[in-house]
Amino acid sequence: MNEKPLSARGLILPTPADENTAGGLIIPDTAKEKPLAGKVIAVGPGTSEIKMEVKVGDQVLYGKYAGQEINVDGADYLIMKQQDILAII
Repeated sequence: MNEKPLSARGLILPTPADENTAGGLIIPDTAKEKPLAGKVIAVGPGTSEIKMEVKVGDQVLYGKYAGQEINVDGADYLIMKQQDILAII
């Protein structure tokens, strides 16, 4: 992958949504909740005001509507500002 986010942004691979409920029922795609966690795949260099605190490989939590969905090489990613990342887990 040659994608490199600019400024204080990160490229996140969302954690896949659960396919089944605890009781074993299959959840259809239309009813799945959007994942709120993922793995950092790439980060930008930051800015003179913002130092990048996340690094490649970090597992992060982010807001429900954070980031912009993009498709790279057939995989879905989120690109978001570092300020939209809530925590490193």
